[in-house]
Amino acid sequence: MRVVFMGTPDFSVPVLDALVEAGHEIAAVYCQPPRPAGRGKKDRPTPVHARAQALGLDVRHPTSLKPAEEQDSFAALNADVAVVVAYGLILPQPILDAPTHGCLNIHASLLPRWRGAAPIHRAIMAGDAQTGICIMQMEAGLDTGPVLLRQATDIGPEETTADLHDRLSEMGAALIVEALAKLPGLTPEPQPEDGVTYAAKIDKSEARVDWSRPAVEVDRQIRGLSPFPGAWTEIDGNRIKLLASRLAEGQGAPGEVLNDDLYVACGQGAIELLRLQRAGKGAQDRETFLRGWPIPVGTRMSSE
Repeated sequence: MRVVFMGTPDFSVPVLDALVEAGHEIAAVYCQPPRPAGRGKKDRPTPVHARAQALGLDVRHPTSLKPAEEQDSFAALNADVAVVVAYGLILPQPILDAPTHGCLNIHASLLPRWRGAAPIHRAIMAGDAQTGICIMQMEAGLDTGPVLLRQATDIGPEETTADLHDRLSEMGAALIVEALAKLPGLTPEPQPEDGVTYAAKIDKSEARVDWSRPAVEVDRQIRGLSPFPGAWTEIDGNRIKLLASRLAEGQGAPGEVLNDDLYVACGQGAIELLRLQRAGKGAQDRETFLRGWPIPVGTRMSSE
């Protein structure tokens, strides 16, 4: 098929690779424009931009798809289908209508649960047992289109957003290749009206750990916000990011370090911290972290 690919971050790169490996003709790649990054604040191409250039593909990065000239340029590609995954721009109706088979979105949830910007984070933070990938026929609404294919996967008890992100990216790559192989024979299934939830964009204000909450909620917060923005607490005025954890046995005052293995008491139960990061330092596993900065039993981690 002649495909327009539309994606921007790391999550989208395996999908582009899979489409190329499956033999599809990539008419053009659309992504977000390069933006200042790093110490020098020089413009840096997005992950998809860099990968598309390495593959020798035509890369386009308009700031908007609303201008008529952008829509005409898109339509002139004469695509059979557009594949959209974490692109970052709203697609106007003329864009949605231009390819023969429309625009297919790879969404990282089991729609209609977790429509919106942060489905992977929200699924872990909510304690969902499962999530998955949906291949959705795009329409004007926010993730409201009918679903062509879906695949579920269990969420592991210690899985972080980073872990699940990588697994779902690979799942999405395989599932879109399957979907394109079966077009136009797939039957779109409208999403049910029951069970709709919205995955709001993660706000940094959600990242501070409140140790008075039950351990199960604190554990989900830590895993769901890892690696970005990273749940955090303070010890003696020093901010510490908490990047991996699991539920543990123990009880004490909320935020109290219970033993040398960094079991920390919560409002109910306790968690075991597995990976941490001090300000200005790299992320470290617990053992390495404690060698550089011991935390005595009885230390209180701040929730204020």
